[in-house]
Amino acid sequence: MLDLQNRMNSKVNNDWMNQGNAWYRAAWIECGELMDHYGYKWWKKQQPDLGQVQLEVVDIWHFGMSALFRDGVAIESLADEIIEALAAHAPSGLGVLEATEALAEHCLRTKGFSVPLFWDLMVAAELSFDDLYKQYVGKNVLNFFRQDHGYKDGSYIKIWQGEEDNVHLVDILAKADAQSSQFADEVYQGLAARYPKT
Repeated sequence: MLDLQNRMNSKVNNDWMNQGNAWYRAAWIECGELMDHYGYKWWKKQQPDLGQVQLEVVDIWHFGMSALFRDGVAIESLADEIIEALAAHAPSGLGVLEATEALAEHCLRTKGFSVPLFWDLMVAAELSFDDLYKQYVGKNVLNFFRQDHGYKDGSYIKIWQGEEDNVHLVDILAKADAQSSQFADEVYQGLAARYPKT
């Protein structure tokens, strides 16, 4: 996943590591979007949309991984650091809203990212590591698809047949085989088949 994230960031900007991007800011903003999908408004009826909550967790992971990259540190070393951080942490048992707030608070306070607090959020959102991988690859493919279809210049169409592209992605992933050697290509082709022809 770190390798895929590096490739995606490089597609947007070849010199992305030296741009000083505020990855922590993007992560905590995604935390707010997650809370909208889960529901926190006691003054109106809301039903948690766990599929969209999990996609927001995956979006947070994109920005969180990006925040972990440091110049001169190999991807393999970053992966080892993540594994060590997880091995030293016992999940807190927090609920979705509380785990989201804890991660957002950490991002704001440290201007960084916490892998253990992210794990707490994964557990609260009922997202396994296998599911994180499947959904991460799916969202990574969607991000490449967006870039290939004009996201950067503003010509990309995000709503298809009345639904946001993320909703289409959830449907495609539900039918996809993450074990397939063609998994990423199949997701891309699924998106292309649904994308409006102009």
